[in-house]
Amino acid sequence: MLQHSSLITGIDLKHHHVKNTNRTAPKSENVYQLLLVKLYRFLARRTDANFNKVVLKRLFMSRINRPAVTISRVVKNAQEGKTSVVVGTVTDDSRLLEVPKLSIAALRVTKTAKARILKAGGEVLTLDQLALRAPTGSNTVLIRGAKNSRESVKHFGMGPHKNKKPFVRSKGRKFERARGKRQSRGFKV
Repeated sequence: MLQHSSLITGIDLKHHHVKNTNRTAPKSENVYQLLLVKLYRFLARRTDANFNKVVLKRLFMSRINRPAVTISRVVKNAQEGKTSVVVGTVTDDSRLLEVPKLSIAALRVTKTAKARILKAGGEVLTLDQLALRAPTGSNTVLIRGAKNSRESVKHFGMGPHKNKKPFVRSKGRKFERARGKRQSRGFKV
């Protein structure tokens, strides 16, 4: 006699209404970005390279999750004879006095950053040009920007003894300087 329990699959009650919230396409309607998604979706499917899967995933990301990368960060992480890949914007850094010869592939490069890279004898590629040159991501270095450098992140997790930045109108004598800020008024954080 057959047991029915082994034949019938049940409903996962713990995860019955859990929706997969990972993005499968970008929210952006930018036609060039959608074409890049088409290209890297193909490469991710047809090649075994993990590089293409990572680039595709980053193309889906929101702009907050694709922070800008400065030239100085690219220089710090660049490797000899390899192309630095940024799925986002590459910006100029005036603190960097000399730009070495770089090979960069990015979604977008600012005008001043591009001028400095080209002046130093480097090259700036788009991600579709990179796909032709390195379809599996060989000889590349993937670089990401600092995600938690945003002003709003400084305020996250606010509370007593958390050392987070309070939302205060001004930093003067009259603003939030009593209880919690002075030992003589209750307590001091």
